[in-house]
Amino acid sequence: MQDAALLSYIDQRFLSLEKRLEKCNQDVLEYVEEFRDFSKTVLSRLAGLSTAKAEVKSEVENLLSRIDHAQRDIDYFGSVTDSNACIEVHEDLVKQQLLEEAEEKKRLKLMLNASCDHVLAGIRSLKVVKKTGGKHGSWMKDPGKKHTKIYLLSGSVNNMILEFANIMTFMENNHTLKARTIPLPLPWEGTGHVIYQGFLFYHRYGSLNEIIKYNIQRRNVADQMLLPGAGRIPAYQLSPQTKIDLAVDEQGLWALHAEPETGGNIVITKINHVTMAVEHSWDTPCSSKDAEAAFMACNTLHVVYNFPSGGTSRIQCIYDVLDALNTYMNPGLHFPKRQGSHSTVHYNPKEKQLFAWGDGSQIIYKLHTEQKV
Repeated sequence: MQDAALLSYIDQRFLSLEKRLEKCNQDVLEYVEEFRDFSKTVLSRLAGLSTAKAEVKSEVENLLSRIDHAQRDIDYFGSVTDSNACIEVHEDLVKQQLLEEAEEKKRLKLMLNASCDHVLAGIRSLKVVKKTGGKHGSWMKDPGKKHTKIYLLSGSVNNMILEFANIMTFMENNHTLKARTIPLPLPWEGTGHVIYQGFLFYHRYGSLNEIIKYNIQRRNVADQMLLPGAGRIPAYQLSPQTKIDLAVDEQGLWALHAEPETGGNIVITKINHVTMAVEHSWDTPCSSKDAEAAFMACNTLHVVYNFPSGGTSRIQCIYDVLDALNTYMNPGLHFPKRQGSHSTVHYNPKEKQLFAWGDGSQIIYKLHTEQKV
């Protein structure tokens, strides 16, 4: 009984499996048929895409042909009008440049308050005020103040100023006993310092191109600045101790130096003495070779030349920053009577004369000027 029941159960299971296998086989056949239909559809659509691709390719080729044709037309018309267009553009650029130059010149004249109407025509006479100190040094008055004080800065490296009440006190034999000594916290280098509006402006010793603004009354450093491009070579070949030469004229504070990039020619820089900012710079044709000093007077650079062994100093290059076309190499405005050399020649715009230091002597040169033409 038990064996018969087991066989009956196994038969039923086999029948169930056969039915399931048959159904699976039927499903596979249906899937195959569906896949065949799908493949036919895909192939049909791909054939349509190929036709469309060919049509698009044909349209693109046609468009490229039209573009090429149009480009040839453009090139033709461009070749016909190009020369005239270039001339017009060139003329426009020239006009623009001339306008900009005129505006710049106008701005500079306003900035410099161009009221100078005279030019240097000669050096009339000299007066050796005193002989004190070594070969290098400078002495000066403050053209921006009403007092008559004299300042003596001896040597090319030092940190001590001597202040005298007036020129008579300075000329006395025991002048150093009557001088007020002003020590500087930072020493100077060279002999290119100036005193203006109560401040000493000088090149700081040990720096490449730092300019110090020192308040003489309060005895402190009020400000400082760096002068771009300066300090690498001497301002004047015959005065190698001076890399930066500061100057004062009717328009205020200037700096003079030479640069390798200019072939050793002198560069002029206008400095705002209040803010210690550079206002403008000019490259000049005046060479530093065989130059011993220079000064600014009425917006104009005057370069003093000499011989390496010393001789008669002469002004041979003059450069007006407001009218560079009038720059010229002068045949020579000679300094009178004296043989030797100068380590400093500075212009005093208040007294219209030069304060110079020559071989240990403190000298004043009176100037002869003429009206500008």
